[in-house]
Amino acid sequence: MNDKAAAPARHGLGPAEAARRLAADGPNLLPGNTPRSMLAIVGGVLTEPMFLMLLVAGGLYLALGDRAEAAFLLSFVFVVIGITLAQERKTQRALESLRELSAPRALVIRGGEEVRIPGREVVVGDLLVLHEGDRVAADAVLLDGHLDVNESLLTGEAVPVTKLPGEDTGQLFASTVATKGVGVAEVRAIAGATAVGRIGQALVDTAEPVSGLQRASRRLIRNLTIGGLLLATTYTLLGWLWDSHGLLESVLAGIALTMAILPEEIPVILTVFLALGAWRISKHKVLTRRVPAVEALGAISVLAVDKTGTLTQNRMQVAELDLIGDTFRDAGADALPEPFHALVEFAMLATPADPFDPMEKAIQQFGLRWLTNTEHVHAEWAPEFEYALSPEILAMTHVFRGDARDAHLLATKGAPEAVIDLCHLDADAAAAILRQVESMAERGLRVLGVARGEWQGEAWPRSQHDFDFRFLGLLGFVDPPRPEVPAAIAECRSAGIRIIMMTGDHPATARAIAREVGLSERAEVITGAEMAALDDVALRERLRRVDLCARLKPEQKLRLVQLLREGGEVVAMTGDGVNDAPALKAADVGIAMGERGTDVAREAAALVLLDDSFASIVSAIRQGRRIYDNITKATRFVFAVHMPIIALALVPALLHWPVLLMPVHIVLLELLIDPACSIVFEAEPADDDIMRRPPRAASDSPFAAANLRFAVIQGLGFAGILLLGYGLLPGQGMDAVQSRSAVFIALIMGLFLLTLANRDLSHPMLARHPAKNPWLRRMFGAVTAMLVIVIGVPFFRGVMGLALPNAPLLLASAGMLLAAIAWLEFLRRATHVRPRAFVAP
Repeated sequence: MNDKAAAPARHGLGPAEAARRLAADGPNLLPGNTPRSMLAIVGGVLTEPMFLMLLVAGGLYLALGDRAEAAFLLSFVFVVIGITLAQERKTQRALESLRELSAPRALVIRGGEEVRIPGREVVVGDLLVLHEGDRVAADAVLLDGHLDVNESLLTGEAVPVTKLPGEDTGQLFASTVATKGVGVAEVRAIAGATAVGRIGQALVDTAEPVSGLQRASRRLIRNLTIGGLLLATTYTLLGWLWDSHGLLESVLAGIALTMAILPEEIPVILTVFLALGAWRISKHKVLTRRVPAVEALGAISVLAVDKTGTLTQNRMQVAELDLIGDTFRDAGADALPEPFHALVEFAMLATPADPFDPMEKAIQQFGLRWLTNTEHVHAEWAPEFEYALSPEILAMTHVFRGDARDAHLLATKGAPEAVIDLCHLDADAAAAILRQVESMAERGLRVLGVARGEWQGEAWPRSQHDFDFRFLGLLGFVDPPRPEVPAAIAECRSAGIRIIMMTGDHPATARAIAREVGLSERAEVITGAEMAALDDVALRERLRRVDLCARLKPEQKLRLVQLLREGGEVVAMTGDGVNDAPALKAADVGIAMGERGTDVAREAAALVLLDDSFASIVSAIRQGRRIYDNITKATRFVFAVHMPIIALALVPALLHWPVLLMPVHIVLLELLIDPACSIVFEAEPADDDIMRRPPRAASDSPFAAANLRFAVIQGLGFAGILLLGYGLLPGQGMDAVQSRSAVFIALIMGLFLLTLANRDLSHPMLARHPAKNPWLRRMFGAVTAMLVIVIGVPFFRGVMGLALPNAPLLLASAGMLLAAIAWLEFLRRATHVRPRAFVAP
């Protein structure tokens, strides 16, 4: 980029003026989808099966003349709507927070400084700084630099359009993507005034795909609903035709059974847990762009990471210069010896004056530090032509006009192997340079080669190979590891997660950094060139014993991800460039860099690291495992708690006992079950050994037969205790109402016992400290308060058909609860063996 041309426009708007324009013109947002309105949420509730059954049951009570029961039951309609609204709003707030974080961001110049702001805050007159991969935030005119822009959103043409400074040649449009180059542009239109807005395009919220868990839950709910309706219909007909009950009474009993069978909490669990889980993960500096990716986090078995910026600090510094025979190290030096001046001079000339790449920034900073006030700094020079880095030649060349006519000066930098090839060196000279490169890389340095050349002519050669270059020397860069990385890698290894480094760096550099952070004890490295020579079968076998992949091209990352997935691994991959997008999309969990990543990479990824830190990835995996565990616990609780409700609604009628559970009882129980699922279990902290277990299999599900079977047995045992108590109590001098009251109290308190029992199957239910989950105390308080109100207030006691407790009744309830505790603990010990901590091989 030509600094001289851009200088007059580089101050940009002042913060105060930008704020004034934002207030006057409004945010830079195009029309989009609005969140669900309250009316739409209420409409959704009205079509829920549970709501419809409440209405039917209330109507039947009215038909039977039980006005109090009808009023009590129908009042729950508003309670259900209120709870649903609260849950929807909580989920909606979490998703809105994520959308705010994931909104497009723009790099602008404000008050002479580059700052990254949300795209919605861009105003007319702002100066946009655009790099390869950036999405243009507003309609603008290019002032400086040059860009290739993909405008297929507007034109349908996939071929990028070249943009040069000027009103006619530099028109940029909102939502298009810069595919190449660097530039500064002035914003001319925002929001609906942009070209995209004028042709009716709208930025809409990304439609979240349905997750595997959601699909599985829908199948389960559908099958249970069909089965429940068939069973309830049969039960209704038996009561009417066989037991000679009235039709309305029989229908009412069938409705009670249907309400008991339907586990309508499952969709609530998945919706709330995944949305709030994504919001919790964002607190660890990881943005979830696609909520279903949360469920895949806990199954990650391979984590493929880039080195620069993820394992390291991405703060490149030139640490060493080498002339192949003479070395300069920056640490403690007072001056740069004269023989090294040309090396630094041509490294600067081969670098943009206003670079974005950390290594290029380091070159310019190093050169200005050591060569200022010498003839080797050429700030006023601008390249007449340039050859960009390409997959075929990993080097870039800037061409400057010389003093004589048609004479040109060439400055080249790039991978040492590529620069050696451009210099056409003999085998001995090339081998000597490569030995030095190996030595520098083994010390953890990233190495670039630098060369100079002269050329005379007017028609530019098609390739850099057509020039004659003279090799000048090597630059060694240091990028120290992030301090938190070794501990995070150790945690991954203890969790059975294999880490593979995929980098474009030299193999020795990759090996040195891997050794420093403890990534792998295996020293073997595979390079991109070696990969290209292997077929898929041979490469898949090689990957079983190699953790370090160096000198990779972006398309090779995609191949590696595909092969790992074909081998049964659940793969997470980090990336930041435009060319990383296919691999990010192909991975089970694509993770884009938020600070240095391109917009294209971020849009292809499921997660975005807001701080580019490897430790944040590990935190997200830990949270993903916690979320999956809690979904499993909540699912187990739901199926366990429905068993006694079904049994207490069904068995007494079959045995010609007095009715035990009526619709009003079941609705009250549902109002306790919902919060226990969506609040108590969602807030459950991670198990102590959560990162000492191997990854779960991708095929695992909370709805697996083993989990549901355990829950059913758990619930049926509790149901048997309650039914046995209900059958024995009349023989102890209690009437039907007192017996029902004793069983109902035990059932309500049993919900709390089942919550405790399903928190952690590896410990006794009372051993895990409740203080770790503050909602447990609140749930216990709510359950107790509800019991006191229902039994203590005469109106509610009459509606519920309960008796005021006396000492024998409370003793009977306590006895059933103690028996339930013994049963739950016996079942836990009989069926669960605490898994040993996983030890990485």
